[in-house]
Amino acid sequence: MSFLEQVKKRAKSQVKTIVLPEALDPRTLKATAQILSEGLAKVILVGDTTAINNAASGLDISAATIIDPAVCGKMDELTNKLYELRKEKGLTLDEAKKLLNENPLFLGCMLVKEGIADGMVAGAVYSTADVMRAAMQIIKTAPGVSLVSSFFVMVVPGCEYGNNGVFIFSDCGLVQNPDAGQLATIAQSSAASYKALMGEEPIVALLSHSTKGSAKHADVDKVVEATRILKENAPELMADGEFQLDAAIVPSIGASKAPGNDVAGRANVLVFPDLDSGNIAYKLVERLAKAEAYGPVTQGIAKPVNDLSRGCSAEDIVGVVAITAVQAQ
Repeated sequence: MSFLEQVKKRAKSQVKTIVLPEALDPRTLKATAQILSEGLAKVILVGDTTAINNAASGLDISAATIIDPAVCGKMDELTNKLYELRKEKGLTLDEAKKLLNENPLFLGCMLVKEGIADGMVAGAVYSTADVMRAAMQIIKTAPGVSLVSSFFVMVVPGCEYGNNGVFIFSDCGLVQNPDAGQLATIAQSSAASYKALMGEEPIVALLSHSTKGSAKHADVDKVVEATRILKENAPELMADGEFQLDAAIVPSIGASKAPGNDVAGRANVLVFPDLDSGNIAYKLVERLAKAEAYGPVTQGIAKPVNDLSRGCSAEDIVGVVAITAVQAQ
């Protein structure tokens, strides 16, 4: 069973409600029909009911819930709650009303905030910055989490490393140059994401160009300090660093470079020291190893909100909705 098949199976086991605010986009509507047909999630679409149904001509989206701001009976309540959330930042009641009526991302996030939906997927039309802005202003970070980050699930064909070729790579999409504390938070969030999606124990390696002191540099010191903070904050995790990539995933090299280390050569969660290295790594593995790359998936938000590439396909949306539904479980 492939990674995506496993995720879909888990999504079906405890069906969640996902809001898709870009409801007039043809890919969103095609994905909605498939999501409903496969029973992966309940779907809420945001927008004008007539326009959505006209745009979906030929597709069966009859099981979707459409929330039309013009006629929704909850708009006054949602407007008041948004105002209360943001009034200290200078938002007026009129501005809150305008945001919810005119910006489907903000309405979608309010639906998640209020428990009407369990998660949101957007970004086929709107930019990452737009999606994250709405999520951070309304839903905010999870309790005890100070940083929103992202990860990719990488599925490498014919690979014996990691979890039979399945890894989490992070952060590859959001945090440019994390300090040691932020890197530790990314590692801890990534471990939780791995456990949630795979249902198995994470083995976390914090990566560097050095393995256990083989090189001296401030960049190495950052990873060493991040490892110390991670172990202090989450002593139950199987996690360690600093490791070069080969020492982290290849058993023979791990045994040679870090003898007796429980993580070396076994890692399935790879935490990169900065966005450059993470982004380069996932694209390199995707292209040269012909790996499947699912993401970027966000982590650290109080309820799951995931961003799409504006070049995504309907199938991509289906996959991200399935992942979001599992995160919501």
